[in-house]
Amino acid sequence: MTMSSNQATAPLADHVEGMGYLSSLPRRVVTVYLPLLVFVIVLLFPFYWMAITTVKPNDQLTDYANHSPFWVVGPTLEHIRYLLFETSYPGWLLNTIYVSVGATALALFASVLAAYAIERIRFRGSRIVGLLIFLAYLVPPSILFIPLAFIVFKLGIYDSKLALIFTYPTFLIPFCTWLLMGYFRSIPYELEESALVDGASRWQILVRVILPLAVPGLISAGIFAFTLSWNEFIYALTFIQSSENKTVPVGVLTELVRGDIFEWGSLMAGALFGSLPVVILYSFFVDYYVSSMTGAVKE
Repeated sequence: MTMSSNQATAPLADHVEGMGYLSSLPRRVVTVYLPLLVFVIVLLFPFYWMAITTVKPNDQLTDYANHSPFWVVGPTLEHIRYLLFETSYPGWLLNTIYVSVGATALALFASVLAAYAIERIRFRGSRIVGLLIFLAYLVPPSILFIPLAFIVFKLGIYDSKLALIFTYPTFLIPFCTWLLMGYFRSIPYELEESALVDGASRWQILVRVILPLAVPGLISAGIFAFTLSWNEFIYALTFIQSSENKTVPVGVLTELVRGDIFEWGSLMAGALFGSLPVVILYSFFVDYYVSSMTGAVKE
């Protein structure tokens, strides 16, 4: 009994280290700083390579015997001048913005309605419909562009930006719908029941209750749709013929590569400028994008 009493009154010791193993500098270097350094280098090196290639004179682009491939001596702006003033690149950039914003808006509108209907109205076969919508995302675009081309020709919108705005949602809507379904599912259903008791309609519930709570999910889906639309190549190459209607991915490749002649400086400048809007978009909305991965409202 005495031993038991002593054991019962003995203070409990917590032997769990937690994050204490990072207290020493060598461990922090190996487990934190070194992996972060490798990640940053791998992430930023393509941008660095595009930047130095953009300002490299032509004689340094391939002469690695006399010039370092990782540095530039005597930088020049000739490639940027050629890209901006002797090609249609500014127009390609505006076309890409116009198409990406239009396709993203259409995809989000359709995805919100589809995700809300599947998750909240719960009609018969809703789960099957949700699964089929997601499976549609797995269909390769290279298979779809042939029937879509037939529709585009029939509508008379070939070689126009509308051809891309109306075809891009075919691969944007499935994933955005699937993503928003998971986000709507995390919103407590009691909020919707309270609104129904107060006499709100389904449309009012969607606009005034669900969408304000789902802003991080909407931003996440919007960033995803905008990025895919911005970088899309197959449909833009198939449905656009004139140079003034091309987007950045197609215009840079088709106009700056002439046979076996590659305008490497202008190509890298076009790729660098074309990636900046997406980088800026992610930097502004990264907090919303991360929060959308953790759900909406805690019950």
